[in-house]
Amino acid sequence: MGRFGMSGGTMVGTVLVLLGLFGFAVPVFTTHETKDLAKIGDLKIQTTEDRSYAIPQLLSGGAVIVGVVLIGAGFFQRR
Repeated sequence: MGRFGMSGGTMVGTVLVLLGLFGFAVPVFTTHETKDLAKIGDLKIQTTEDRSYAIPQLLSGGAVIVGVVLIGAGFFQRR
């Protein structure tokens, strides 16, 4: 892969570390969904539902730890 190329494990590890850090930075996010309740001609009655999702800190920490292990394994394997 060249001198500075990344192996597959190192790339996956990097993505896991970034996702884990993102989970720590934004532990709760909300999605919005608009649904049509009724439609009569041009008249629409709609509702918007807000759903909140929480990312457990244990999951974020696990992703960071596994990512660091994969990055370390990728560098160790290269030697």
